[in-house]
Amino acid sequence: MQLTFIQVLELLGTFAFAVSGATAAINKSYDVIGLLALAFITAIGGGTIRDLLTGATPVAWMTDELTNSAIIVAAIIAALFFSYVKKLTRLLSTFDAIGLGLFTITGINKGLAAGLPMPICVALGVITGTFGGLLRDVITGEQPILFTREIYAAASIAGGILYLVAGHFTGVSGDIAQGIAVTVIVGIRLASLRHNWQLPRLRS
Repeated sequence: MQLTFIQVLELLGTFAFAVSGATAAINKSYDVIGLLALAFITAIGGGTIRDLLTGATPVAWMTDELTNSAIIVAAIIAALFFSYVKKLTRLLSTFDAIGLGLFTITGINKGLAAGLPMPICVALGVITGTFGGLLRDVITGEQPILFTREIYAAASIAGGILYLVAGHFTGVSGDIAQGIAVTVIVGIRLASLRHNWQLPRLRS
């Protein structure tokens, strides 16, 4: 089976999310079952919640052998080469940002296909891109990145809105609109990490 460029990037994003989950499990001294479980939850958690919300069952990963294989390989690599993987923070952050961008657009497209209102479609995009990491952080007892001042969900929202505006109100073709939106999400996320941009702090 020949994969498209977008599918390859989605697999890389899935791989990065799975490595993130597996690494978190190792840091918490989980056993092999816990490591695999956290790798899967991090990689497919957002998509699973999205599919359940839209009634798309069986959920996507249950019929996608490549996704499952990528997660298992990621977990094995993280376990065998943990000390080396920890040094690849910048590379993993790049893949994570790519995954965030691609999964945001995937979630939005699922919502559009279901005939849902545009704001709900954006919400589905954010859920797809961020809730796997949210579940990982909750399970491991860490403060969820989704609820910090880091520009993570905000990047997903901005790109998602741009995608809908470009694709539905300007006449730009779907593929171009998707490419622009993913680029914006990835760019915002990586720039925020590089320059330590954060959302304003709420004051009482």
